[in-house]
Amino acid sequence: MENKITKEVQSLVEVELRKGASNSRIATLLGVPYSEAVEMIDEIKDSFKPDVGDKIIFSFRDEKMTGVITKLLKNSAVVEISWNDSSKKMKDLMEEKTIVNFKDIEEFVH
Repeated sequence: MENKITKEVQSLVEVELRKGASNSRIATLLGVPYSEAVEMIDEIKDSFKPDVGDKIIFSFRDEKMTGVITKLLKNSAVVEISWNDSSKKMKDLMEEKTIVNFKDIEEFVH
């Protein structure tokens, strides 16, 4: 699969992921079947680095959480939790900031 992922494809997928685009939209933009696009997206996600200021959705103990990246680390990010958009159950368990692995980012929010 790696031979099909050019710099242009990787750039397009990263931009669309930051926008929160669905896998089917990315497949359409790439002009490939959905299953092939999902494989490409998963491979790109593994090497994908978000930016400071990105708003993300991630899960913690099966609860949806939302936050803004305030600092990038090697394979993770410091995220300031947006409690208005996150599970209220987790407020007693978590601090205002947490560490989220890049692979655990489920979606980018705009």
